[in-house]
Amino acid sequence: MAHLLGAENLGLEYPTTKVFDSVSLGVNEGDRIGIVGRNGDGKSSLLAMLAGRRQPDSGRVTVRGGVRIGVLDQVDRFDDDETVGHAVVGDRPEHEWAGDPKVRDVIGGLLRDVDWEAKAGSLSGGQRRRVSLARLLAGEHDVLALDEPTNHLDVEAITWLAEHLKRRWPANQGGLLVVTHDRWFLDEVCTMTWEVHDRIVEPFEGGYAAYILQRVERDRQAAATEARRQNLARKELAWLRRGAPARTSKPKFRVEAANALIADVPPVRDKVALQSLAISRLGKDVVDLLDVSVSYGDREVVSGIEWRLGPGERTGILGVNGAGKSTLLGLIAGTVEPTGGTVKRGKTVKVATLTQRLDDLEKYLDDPVRVVISNLKATYSFGSGSKAQELTPSQLLERLGFDTAQLSTPVRDLSGGQKRRLQLLLILLDQPNVLILDEPTNDLDTDMLAALEDLLDSWPGTLIVVSHDRYFLERVTDQQYAVLDGKLRHLPGGVDEFLKLRAAQEKAESSPRSGPMSPDAPADKSGGGSSLSGAELRAASKELASLERRIDKLHTKIDDARTALADHDQSDYQGLAAETERIREMEAELADLEERWMELGEALE
Repeated sequence: MAHLLGAENLGLEYPTTKVFDSVSLGVNEGDRIGIVGRNGDGKSSLLAMLAGRRQPDSGRVTVRGGVRIGVLDQVDRFDDDETVGHAVVGDRPEHEWAGDPKVRDVIGGLLRDVDWEAKAGSLSGGQRRRVSLARLLAGEHDVLALDEPTNHLDVEAITWLAEHLKRRWPANQGGLLVVTHDRWFLDEVCTMTWEVHDRIVEPFEGGYAAYILQRVERDRQAAATEARRQNLARKELAWLRRGAPARTSKPKFRVEAANALIADVPPVRDKVALQSLAISRLGKDVVDLLDVSVSYGDREVVSGIEWRLGPGERTGILGVNGAGKSTLLGLIAGTVEPTGGTVKRGKTVKVATLTQRLDDLEKYLDDPVRVVISNLKATYSFGSGSKAQELTPSQLLERLGFDTAQLSTPVRDLSGGQKRRLQLLLILLDQPNVLILDEPTNDLDTDMLAALEDLLDSWPGTLIVVSHDRYFLERVTDQQYAVLDGKLRHLPGGVDEFLKLRAAQEKAESSPRSGPMSPDAPADKSGGGSSLSGAELRAASKELASLERRIDKLHTKIDDARTALADHDQSDYQGLAAETERIREMEAELADLEERWMELGEALE
């Protein structure tokens, strides 16, 4: 495979720490690389150096001539007065970008519900992220370097992005570098994983699951080697202490063979034991929503909801922004009163919510972490039976990734991920028995997500999770529900079923969309509009959708044919001529289809 870019002996150093030391690596055509590691270990710095956004202190980055690199930063930068349309396609004429199937796909996948003429300053964080992605993906790039592309995206947008990246280039073309904590996304898109740790970058074959298997095996081997070394050292010490007479006998020892990987690993949670403990703490009644409705003025957000939360249940909630998820959580927490129906709570219920905001830490900003935890409970008990544990706050902090030195750090100086973990600790030490987690994975790296999941595995209360992190949601919950059209719907098929329901819902909707590519877009503001009748409009919309599918398929065929032509025997002149002619015919057909697409688009305006 052809080389795209590479790094030779990269070094990077801050005043207090060395981030990289003589790192050498390369990106070839067809590579799809996920970059993982703990927060602060240098993932974003590595991406910035490879993309040419940052100069290393030593070493160099080489890029093959003509290679175009596109970069998505963590921060979405726009002029507040810039329109969405201009941010995405710039000054390109409409007939140019509208006739490009790739641009249409990007706009349809990311900006269907975003007003094309809206100002950037009026957009939400999620909308700004989608506009940034659309701007990048609408361009032509040989390498994409994406830093946390799934931040602020919902499940649908993340799924679309994964599909787009998988088919953006042919199998052995293009290069992708992505830093993300979304483990489902890593598994879905990446064929190689780079782990950044201890000033090095260690490559692994495969996505996240394959990386974890290889990493566990690496750690097992390292542990076995260390155990063997310590065993040998102890024996050597004992041999020396016994004196010269003992040296005539040869020491005999045996090291236990390592256990087979994954074999005999217990289930992540003992559901029966945890639910039994939950019943003893909560009682049989937790929170019952009985024919509940909530309206804000004339707008009904949820209606007719029947939901009985049981002790020890672990439930994930899905829904698009504005669907009513926050209202549903407020009903459970008691912060939202129903306008219809009844909410019943058990006498022993104690609800706590881990919100997306960090307001809980405001009063501790000037205090060191050790001072914050010194005023808390002496121990925290979780688990049941023989597996029950008593941990001190310090031990819990260690389990959540804090080291001894960080205990003296003022709360305001902690990283976003560290503040998130401290916030969770404060909530857990208050010992609620119903825990609501609202986007708990923000600012956490993959190692800390695994630690959080491990902690929640032993927590016996009722758990409600709202998250766009598909891996986390399916890992810590046993059932999922969706808020759709103001109703609560059980999802036996999990996230996949939710995505299918949303696709069917969008297909059935007849309301106009604000995106520029929608065949049912409203008439423009100039007072013009389509002169077609209702039946003609439906027929034209149907033909337009069919044309888009045919255009996309034809583009794929042409790309495949060009790739095959490059690999064709160059001495076979007749075969080359025939293949070239076939490509020209497909290009002519494509031009006709795109011309018809433009005609229909104008007729539907």
